Amino acid sequence: MKKTLWVVVRGRVQGVGFRYFLLKQARNLGIRGWTRNLPDGSVETMAFGDPEVLERFLQVIREGPVGSRVESVEVQWPEGSFEFEDFEIRG
Repeated sequence: MKKTLWVVVRGRVQGVGFRYFLLKQARNLGIRGWTRNLPDGSVETMAFGDPEVLERFLQVIREGPVGSRVESVEVQWPEGSFEFEDFEIRG
């Protein structure tokens, strides 16, 4: 049964290729969803996939790409199913 993961990452996560890093990692893991920059300097991500794969993706998010500094990760597991065609960068 697939699940949905919603994450907001704070720290030095804009201007360091964070969204493109997540795009590559999500596609490699077969995850669908999206990621985007928020006005407050954080990055928001919604991902849909197998729970064990989403847990791996969450680990990747917590580590971040070279040059980033993840200070906090807010995680929610929303109820319901959100189908996405692919993983994309929004905004």
